[in-house]
Amino acid sequence: MGTNKQRMPGKPGAGRFYNRVVKRLLDVVLSALGLIVLSPVMLVSAVLIRLTSAGPAIFKQKRIGRGAREYTIYKFRTMRVGSEHTGTGVYSDDSDPRMTGIGKILRKTSVDELPQLVNILKGDMSLIGPRPPLTYHPWPIEEYTDEQLRMFEVRPGITGWAQIHGRKDVEWHNRIQMNIWYVDHVSFPLDLKIFFTTIGKVVTNADNENKGATVTEEKDEAQV
Repeated sequence: MGTNKQRMPGKPGAGRFYNRVVKRLLDVVLSALGLIVLSPVMLVSAVLIRLTSAGPAIFKQKRIGRGAREYTIYKFRTMRVGSEHTGTGVYSDDSDPRMTGIGKILRKTSVDELPQLVNILKGDMSLIGPRPPLTYHPWPIEEYTDEQLRMFEVRPGITGWAQIHGRKDVEWHNRIQMNIWYVDHVSFPLDLKIFFTTIGKVVTNADNENKGATVTEEKDEAQV
């Protein structure tokens, strides 16, 4: 796998009115509405987390976002405090011994992702976009190729093109190729398709477990 320690992505969303203006406006309106409507669910979730395990209700973690810059993502805590420093540091499935009881439910229903609505209001994220990778997984930012860095030309999302094509059951080289495809084809109809397909995936809990290696040797081709 090639490395790149100098190049950063160009200006995000340049020349795309939808991506620069309309998409951001929709993000602000829908995330604010979502926080209002879903506040009872979020409040109950936070209380249950605090009552059933030691530690804060909100889990904060560094992720890589638009422009390949780090930002802090918010999620409801589903594992015991310090779990990111044990084992692989990456969630596998609901049999993971680091998971809490309420955490399994939050993961299965994707309720653990709701605090990211705050990230959207702050401008860190979008409703639809590539899922933001960890700073160390699948590999450090310095090891992304020029082509792979293109996935950071748009804001990361709560859900995206790769998520409706396998969610966790997609190897990272393929996942990044799907993210790049999304960057090149972002549009309102595409975002609408991803949004409603995601709802179906969440309701059926489809593709919500890692069934194989999430990072393998680089492949010559990736299907999107």
